[in-house]
Amino acid sequence: MGVFLFDEMIFGPVRSRRLGVSLGLNLLPTYRKVCSFNCIYCECGWTEGQLLESNQLPAPATFSDQLSKKLQELQGTDLQPDSLTFAGNGEPTIHPHFAEIIKETLRLRDLFAPDASVSVLSNGSMLHKPEIVEALMLADQCLLKLDGGTEATIRDINHPSKAFKLETYIGQLEQFNGKLIIQSLFLRGEHNRRNVDNTTETEVAAWIELLKRIKPQKVMLYAIERATPEEKLVKISRSELEQIAMRVQENGIAAEVFA
Repeated sequence: MGVFLFDEMIFGPVRSRRLGVSLGLNLLPTYRKVCSFNCIYCECGWTEGQLLESNQLPAPATFSDQLSKKLQELQGTDLQPDSLTFAGNGEPTIHPHFAEIIKETLRLRDLFAPDASVSVLSNGSMLHKPEIVEALMLADQCLLKLDGGTEATIRDINHPSKAFKLETYIGQLEQFNGKLIIQSLFLRGEHNRRNVDNTTETEVAAWIELLKRIKPQKVMLYAIERATPEEKLVKISRSELEQIAMRVQENGIAAEVFA
């Protein structure tokens, strides 16, 4: 099993398939993954624990100082970022000062990289908190996860760590009024001696019905890219992803394939 962790709070910039020149912002520890999900395909490996001490997380002032310095360093270079991207070693919205940090990031973006967008990659597990929803709505791009059309499949793929109800989650996504991007990774394989497959006709049809309710700006469809903690997974082909994307587009929703 390969494990890919980000060893810095501000990392990159890297050339992203979806976001252009992306400066990564990691609000979690640099030496382990901390997440509210335990996705069987996660490049960061398995979620071993969620307990966090405050000294394991970057303070807002430290984050602001490092981001300010990095943005000034990149000004006028070929690596001036297209996106300031909250990603990293787990779920960024877990940070207790996430809302404050988003606002500070927007302020620094306006000062030093006004053409860049502020993007957040999230599994949506903290959308029960109004302050998190408000903070995500401030971002230029909010990319939220939906890896299946049924609750059973989402549980098999994502393994949410707390009580998860798909209907509740879809209601939380609907409150964005379309100002969000849905990210979905498609795979098939086996985990804990159970078949896992979100590419079946039943699953894809149910997923599309959820998209019609959410009305996202766009849907990004992915296949596995790096080594996964569950080794019995199969990367599906680009042509299969494109067929699913075409069905999304037939329902009036923009879709983009990454494979």
